[in-house]
Amino acid sequence: METPLGRHLLEREHKYFDDAVADIFGYNAFQLGMPELDLLRASRIPLRCRVGAYAPVAIRADFRDLPVASNSADLVLLPHVLEFSEHPHQILREVERVLMPEAQVVLSGFNPWSLWGWRRAFHRGDDFPWRGRFIPLVRVKDWLALLGFEIVGGQMACYAPPSRQQKWLERFSFMEAAGERWWPIGGGVYFLHAVKKVRGMRLIMPKWSDRLAPAKRLAASAQRVGAKESAEEALTLRAGKQ
Repeated sequence: METPLGRHLLEREHKYFDDAVADIFGYNAFQLGMPELDLLRASRIPLRCRVGAYAPVAIRADFRDLPVASNSADLVLLPHVLEFSEHPHQILREVERVLMPEAQVVLSGFNPWSLWGWRRAFHRGDDFPWRGRFIPLVRVKDWLALLGFEIVGGQMACYAPPSRQQKWLERFSFMEAAGERWWPIGGGVYFLHAVKKVRGMRLIMPKWSDRLAPAKRLAASAQRVGAKESAEEALTLRAGKQ
């Protein structure tokens, strides 16, 4: 981040993350990766932790197995984590586990279908960010959808060619506004903002009728008659015949 290109990228990263986290409320927020940057600086969440594999961080952990209780986090940031991991989908699964229902995740990634992706295809070396495996935006959206996330925001940035010299970045600065208007999917960096959705149970109630049930007629039933009553009835019938 000390090069002109790094500062160019960092300026846009800070702007998006600052705007995205400013109105997210809760108790626990975690930033996975890039611990040298405070991307939670604009958050009003009281507990803000940076997580990484190396110090100095608040929590040292593997992103595939976070030491965080399930359904406990209100916000998770993933700044360029997926393209530098061998198991990006597993990291997203772990993020889904620790997030509470309706909690949010904000991530950034490098777009392979851009001038930055074209530069990576012809670059040789292990320096940042060219050593990463750029993941298409569509694939990340599919992963999030499979895990039950709903996309609520996003943006592209860094349309200018990724030059190492400040003068060329300034000369091509007009491409930032022009690219957003005329080539919206061609930004070198994309941002995604998603919410964890949990399907609830729906009670199916019986269909009650407001009409009263019709009155039922009682059927006549035979009754047993005692021996004395039967004898009297027999005498009465015999007298009538006479």
